[in-house]
Amino acid sequence: MAGAGAEQTGVLVVGGGQAGIAASEHLSARGIPHLVLERGRVAERWRSQRWDSLVTNGPVWHDRFPGLEFADVEPDGFAGKEQVADYLAAYAERFGSPLRTGVEVTAVTRHADRRGFRAETTAGPLDADFVIAATGPFQVPVVPPLVPDDVPVLQLHSSAYRNAAELPEGGVLVVGSGSSGVQIANDLRGAGREVHLSVGRHDRPPRRYRGRDFVWWLGVLGLWDLETPPMGAQHVTIAVSGVDGGRTIDFRDLAASGIVLVGRTQDCTDGVVRFGDDLAATIEQGDAKHHALLDLADAYVERNGLDLPPDPAERELGPLPARALEPLRELDLAAAGVRTIIWATGYRTDFSWLGVDAFDDAGKPDHRRGVSVEPGVYFLGLPWLSRRGSSFIWGVWHDAAHIAAHIDTQRSYLAYSA
Repeated sequence: MAGAGAEQTGVLVVGGGQAGIAASEHLSARGIPHLVLERGRVAERWRSQRWDSLVTNGPVWHDRFPGLEFADVEPDGFAGKEQVADYLAAYAERFGSPLRTGVEVTAVTRHADRRGFRAETTAGPLDADFVIAATGPFQVPVVPPLVPDDVPVLQLHSSAYRNAAELPEGGVLVVGSGSSGVQIANDLRGAGREVHLSVGRHDRPPRRYRGRDFVWWLGVLGLWDLETPPMGAQHVTIAVSGVDGGRTIDFRDLAASGIVLVGRTQDCTDGVVRFGDDLAATIEQGDAKHHALLDLADAYVERNGLDLPPDPAERELGPLPARALEPLRELDLAAAGVRTIIWATGYRTDFSWLGVDAFDDAGKPDHRRGVSVEPGVYFLGLPWLSRRGSSFIWGVWHDAAHIAAHIDTQRSYLAYSA
């Protein structure tokens, strides 16, 4: 029996991005009553928490849901952020998702005296038998406390960066060498800014090799299906870009464009930022991972007798940048004219609204393939939820199918009457 004044639904899906929409499609296909609540617009983070020139890291033949192609992007092209948001909104409309925007879920607790959960929302209370947390991994921007607030520079996370014109005049230090860091550094350099890029550990796959995009190679090699990350690789970023039709990221090219490469950012005292002397080793480690993937690809071609043309140019590497051989250990921000620091340093999750016993001792979701240790609670859209591809548009769709099937099975048990 629902609580007084509370709306009732079978499944509450919290979040109206790619994870929530994927869950809604599979729940709809099984005839399971549900509601999807999104505090902003559909795919809000794609619209308002990404820089203007962002494009997807994978071509749209791959980075999409199975049931709908991008109407305005060629299959091997890369969609802009607004195109992705419009695509997700169109997909939800296509199957009539019961999605409500502008409604925030502020708290979820388990009923003390009956089955199910009570959700407090900005539109009033709601009771549900099951809850899917589909808020994704990009919830709270992480800014390391390395540069004191009293240093006279603008500090912002990559989620708040839009374009160079909105920043103060002067140089920019970008911290982080994943896809966000390298794309933002390129964007700023293209706008004529002096840019320093702090490079940390990263994977550096080829954009294309032997005529196929790297997402294809990860697929046929079974690397998207890895169930656990390689030892020590849980938080290693991927340096890849779909800008200008997509290209392999080589830090030598970034240095040649005028971007000043520095090592890992360590600390800051009196406006002087210090960097590690690890730049050369970090670049070479990325090169080794690059070549390791090429070796796997070549072996796959030979083993399967594929007619894919050799691509020796992808193996050619120039000399290390001068700054890698003679690293810049310190940067006086004021003397160098650096007036902005952009932290491309990732995010952490925030499940403070989810007041159930579904977390381990470290506060992380405790689950198996998204099925929580707390009966009736599910997680969707998190990295490595079931495999390497879980946080991608296409990967979350497959995880959602598993969760919807699990809920369907549980509902059949609950419906049993002797």
